[in-house]
Amino acid sequence: MHILIIEDEKKTSAFLRKGLAESGYIVDATENGDEGLLLALHINYDLIILDVMLPSRDGWSILATLRQAGKQMPVLFLTARDDVQDRVKGLELGADDYLIKPFAFSELLARVRLLLRRAPARHSETLKIADMEIEFARQKATRSGRRLDLTSKEFALLSLLMRRAGEVLSRTLIAEQVWDINFDSDTNVIDVAIRRLRSKVDDPFEKKLINTVRGVGYVFETR
Repeated sequence: MHILIIEDEKKTSAFLRKGLAESGYIVDATENGDEGLLLALHINYDLIILDVMLPSRDGWSILATLRQAGKQMPVLFLTARDDVQDRVKGLELGADDYLIKPFAFSELLARVRLLLRRAPARHSETLKIADMEIEFARQKATRSGRRLDLTSKEFALLSLLMRRAGEVLSRTLIAEQVWDINFDSDTNVIDVAIRRLRSKVDDPFEKKLINTVRGVGYVFETR
């Protein structure tokens, strides 16, 4: 599932990105209202986490514009504005939920999962390619019916590769999507992570699914 965070508090945004990525989601984030609206209009996100007070354009305006444009992805307002009138305004504009800061990440994650289950599915909660299957909500991965013991990062990495099966993913893109870091070409963190994932996904099986494109990156495909 692909989630957009529009939040101008850097610490909150980084905290959300890290927690959601570790829970198996692909996450984009921006601190600017105009940029957030542009992203939301042109990318089919599964859910948006939206602050109210933002630079250049507030959350009310972003939500109203999205709904007027026919965008029906779930929107969760995450804001310090706790007046009843603010909550009512958000819901009347078309928000699906409203969470007040400060918040517990466990509660936010539960609300995210609930909203994604309720939403019309653009992606199945499970994804199967060849004999490899993952269940996103349960963070469960199996191959040939055998459950794989993956860490949260390994599951996020496998999810990214499978969602974009057939597409060669660069080390930079993988680092940004899974670790939320700028990739340093002098480090081998991505190669090490891929090697560990392969030891569980590919090594016990005859057919290999995670392939290297020399000098470019990695691709999940059935050859």
